[in-house]
Amino acid sequence: MYWVNGVLQQTIGLSDRSFQYGDGCFTTMLTVEGMIEHFPLHKERVDACLSALSISPVDWELVTSWLEQAVLKQGKAGVKLHVSRGEGGRGYSGQSVVSPNITISTFTYPEHYHQITRDGISLGVCQQRLGLSPLLAGHKHNNRLEQILLKAELDSQGLLDGVALDIEGNVVETTMANLFWVVDGELFTPDLSLSGVSGVMRKVVLGYALENKLTVNIGRYPLAHLENADEVFICNSILGVAPVIKLRQQTFEIGSLTKSLQGTLNS
Repeated sequence: MYWVNGVLQQTIGLSDRSFQYGDGCFTTMLTVEGMIEHFPLHKERVDACLSALSISPVDWELVTSWLEQAVLKQGKAGVKLHVSRGEGGRGYSGQSVVSPNITISTFTYPEHYHQITRDGISLGVCQQRLGLSPLLAGHKHNNRLEQILLKAELDSQGLLDGVALDIEGNVVETTMANLFWVVDGELFTPDLSLSGVSGVMRKVVLGYALENKLTVNIGRYPLAHLENADEVFICNSILGVAPVIKLRQQTFEIGSLTKSLQGTLNS
């Protein structure tokens, strides 16, 4: 089901700048019995992206009321909040745009995610590379063309997901999740200041690591560093934490940190 500015409907104007230019941002949230998980962190990420794009802030009191009426009330499900700069503007300039358009959509929980979190996932490695974009890196803006191209590459190979590298050969993420791995008891994850998306669950995992006094390394790492890990896991807001059991020909055991994170963080 879809809502546009709080009204249940299926259409939006053709002059909307998200349709015209990908001018906006979004976040996808897990709901459990109608309650949004980690909602304050989702609001923070939307606010940060809107600020980076110089889009007017949303009225969170109003948007929250729209979300409350939209979310599926039973079991686990998902809700996507999409913000566009709005309608109008000549060319790339958005100076004449008055207010954002906010769309909300809901979906049932993907059934195959249950198996992934229980048994793990096998990853490929994308041959196409992500560009470096320090102006937009980390943000979930509405232009996801790189991810679409990488996902199409994996689809052609019959793979659900794969590791995305940047043009310099460093590990960034997977096509649908953030990526962590453990080497000699220390936690590693890519630096996302030049490329990639910094997800809400990534922030939750980093917070868990800080609370439990784990050594965390955030940097730019080649694929070989990941392939030599002791354990690997991915995370996103809908999936939660899921173990990686295979990367190309390299296999991994489901490690103790991954199990601990799942027991603490997965809903």
